[in-house]
Amino acid sequence: MSQLYEMKLRIEEKIKADGLDSNEVKGKIGLRAGKLLAFITASTPDDPGTVTKLKQAAKEVLNMNL
Repeated sequence: MSQLYEMKLRIEEKIKADGLDSNEVKGKIGLRAGKLLAFITASTPDDPGTVTKLKQAAKEVLNMNL
């Protein structure tokens, strides 16, 4: 399982736990990260730039450290 996919799962858990609008939050994160979460699968290769951007986007939108 890729690091990106594990990050996606953690983001989805946080959204659900906080009772947030999934589509809205995932959209905001995807726009900031430059990669929509819907396109991240278990076989998505890890790209260091995308990992960094996704971490930053999660911090900005959810105040979440990945």
